[in-house]
Amino acid sequence: MNITAAIPPADEQHTRSKLWYVTSDDKPRGFIQSYALDELWLHTGTACNLACPFCLEGSKPGDNRLQLMRFDDAKPYIDEALTLGVKQFSFTGGEPFINKDMIRILDYSLRYRPCLVLTNATEPLIKRITHLESLRERNHKLHFRVSLDHFEASQHDAGRGEGMFDLALEGLRKLHEMGFALSVANQVLADMSSEEVTKQFAAVFRAAGLPEDLPRIEFPEFYPPETEVSAPQITQNCMADFQTEKSRRDFMCAFSRMVVKRDGECQVFACTLVDDDADYVLGKTLSESLQVPVSMKHHRCYSCFRFGASCSEMK
Repeated sequence: MNITAAIPPADEQHTRSKLWYVTSDDKPRGFIQSYALDELWLHTGTACNLACPFCLEGSKPGDNRLQLMRFDDAKPYIDEALTLGVKQFSFTGGEPFINKDMIRILDYSLRYRPCLVLTNATEPLIKRITHLESLRERNHKLHFRVSLDHFEASQHDAGRGEGMFDLALEGLRKLHEMGFALSVANQVLADMSSEEVTKQFAAVFRAAGLPEDLPRIEFPEFYPPETEVSAPQITQNCMADFQTEKSRRDFMCAFSRMVVKRDGECQVFACTLVDDDADYVLGKTLSESLQVPVSMKHHRCYSCFRFGASCSEMK
């Protein structure tokens, strides 16, 4: 897999910033070339029922930074992805169940591939829980990943609002009772051993009537969109010296793309973590996006580089 970028065509040089190609001290950037489209992410919009101050998307009620993706927006990309051998469709927001087309989009997607939905599992999902019943009859598995920031209700509710911890557990329990696959996402709790964190979450799950070994995905701090973050620069040498061929293939931009709707049109971004930087718009079709080597210039790229952070559960 390439870790250097080919010399870009002249028109591309005018559409992306210089920092796409070199670091702030003029060293060549590290790049990753995609080897496949295993996973297609669709961003359902940044509207959310919650307004968490730490949200990496800056989502909140009525937010329109990224617009709600309708079925007619999503279908062409789902169809194109199928021609490219996609293995899974994944959905993020905002809160996906704010989007009135979400059930229809899932119904169509599940006819062809497994699906993953990232959700806070609170009121928007719970209000539509009966609509999920028919999705159990589709050809492929539907998996929900629910945000549970901390094993203590007070810590979770401090960022998401009073009562949201209990409501998220209610949503998890309803989904479990319906037989859907589940996992939980939380930020890394750096002041506690991983064994103790696992023990505490297991106790919460057990008390809620959930499997105590429910899979958990831990993430580092990603910061809200367009935050200026000082992070080490990732050069070509970094990608060669500290990453292997195998580890480079685990970067999300090596095997996935994300479609967002912004200013009334859909665009393909390199991954779920970089939609606040226009340099990462790789095209309007999935096919053309896979031809563009992806720069490691975003501060969230360093999280992937250092921690192996990935929104995917495919790897």
